Order: sequence, then structure tokens, then C-alpha cells
Amino acid sequence: MLIQAHSPNPHFFFLAPNPSVSRHFSLHVSHLCGLKAPIGRRSARTSKISASGEHSPTNNLGKKRKVFEHISLLKAKENISEKEENDMLDYLYTTQYQMGGIVAVSLGRACDQNNERYTHCVYMRFQRKEDLEKFYVNPFYSRVLKEHVMPYCHGLIHVDYESEVEDDMLPIFRKGEEFNYGVEFVLLIKFLQDSFGEPLEDALNSLERLTIANPSLIVQFTQGFNFNPSCKEFTHGIVIRFRSINAFEIFTGCSDYKEMWRSKFQPIIQKTVSLHFSVDPVGTEIM
Repeated sequence: MLIQAHSPNPHFFFLAPNPSVSRHFSLHVSHLCGLKAPIGRRSARTSKISASGEHSPTNNLGKKRKVFEHISLLKAKENISEKEENDMLDYLYTTQYQMGGIVAVSLGRACDQNNERYTHCVYMRFQRKEDLEKFYVNPFYSRVLKEHVMPYCHGLIHVDYESEVEDDMLPIFRKGEEFNYGVEFVLLIKFLQDSFGEPLEDALNSLERLTIANPSLIVQFTQGFNFNPSCKEFTHGIVIRFRSINAFEIFTGCSDYKEMWRSKFQPIIQKTVSLHFSVDPVGTEIM
């Protein structure tokens, strides 16, 4: 059952947990502030922040590699069973083994109740735009949607954007210990048309600088302009991989983040939807 609950971040809501699908999500209620490393989590070297292909990076240290990010948000039917949900997620996850071009996948049930009532998220990364374009028309993916997704969902949107990551195998393919677990935060935004230019770039660069300043909390950050012609609802997509639930709560609950959102983003946003889901260690997502 979806419920609203208090959150330290004004654009977050929460979803009541279902123990039967706990491997896909968990409930967050912390009100921690102060940007410091989560208790019990060692600080490790992380990949540098990426920047949108539409906007200049504020920190361009090191060689970068272009990547193409794909986000799907789904609205599952209220009466979806555990078996049906697991079947849907497992088929979506295994698309990476059935077609070329997909270099990373994460997916799960939303931990938070968002204003658009999306219940699940699928994130994929492609090395080339051509691979992403082929993905949409691939017969296997079409069959997965028809037989294993749409029977259980009544809403589905796609957002695609170009970004950059550190030119190294681990951050590109999202492999290694740092990517085996954590929290995936997905934020879709429709910015006001008259904000394009300096106000929009200032907001995105402010978020970029804040993520760069907190490598003990954040593993990777990408953002970019949505070029998917089928989705006019949102102009930009953002994906942040946090090291843990605790790291997510610290970052989104801190005064610096909330002030940045209030002063830089809210004045230029027409519409937004955000959700996050927990990522289990590799090898336990598909049972």
C-alpha cells in the first residue's frame, strides 16, 4: 500500500515496505545532516562526476568517455503479485544478456512514493547512441514488454540522455565492489523554457559540485538533456549512485542540498519526479 510520510527533502515521499520483495527496496526515515562518511563505510576512490552533453562540466579532471543513459519508469498495477513482479523485473534485467550494447543495468521497486506514483525503475547504460536506438526495436525487448511488463503495468515512460564518466572500465561498466550495492537515485525534471542558459547551467553545476565534494557518499553521478522524442514530460535526467542507504539519507537530508534545491532548482522547475531503490550485491538480484 502506498502511503505518504515525512521526508527531510521536500520532493521525497516514501513507500511502505513489502517484505516479500525486500531485495528490491527498503524504507528510509533518517533525518541525518552533515556531509560526512556513513558510519561503518570506508571512504574509497570513486569515479569523477560526469556532465551533461548539453552543459559544460565544472570539474573536467581526467579523461572522460561518453555514455548514453536510459531510464524507464513503470506504474505497476496495485494487485500485482510477488511472482508477477519478480518475473517482470527478472526479464527486464536479463535483457542485457540477450542483446548487444548494454553495459550496465540496475532496477527495482521504488522506496518512495513519488508525485506521479511510479512504482518501479529500470536504468540501463549504453556505450553508443546507435546501440540505444537498436534496443528500442529489438524483438526480444519488444516481447519482454508485451508479455512480461505491460500485463502488470498501466504506465511506462522512457528518458534518454548523453553524459560522461571517467574513461576506465570499472566506472563505464559500473563494475567492482563500489557498484555491487548501494542506492540508485533517479530524478527527472522538466525545466521552464526560459531557464535554459545560465540559470539551468548554474543549477546543474551546483549539484555537480556538491556531489564532487562528497565522494565518501556518492559513487557516480550522471545528468543530461533528454533526447527521447516519445517523452516530452521531462527535459533532463539525473542518476546518482549512493554508497548506502545511510549515505543517501545524509546527502538528501543535509542543509547544503536542501538549500541548493530551494534556491537553484525550484524557481526554474515546471515538473519533477524522483525515486530511489536499493541495489543488492551482484549475483543476488536474479534468484
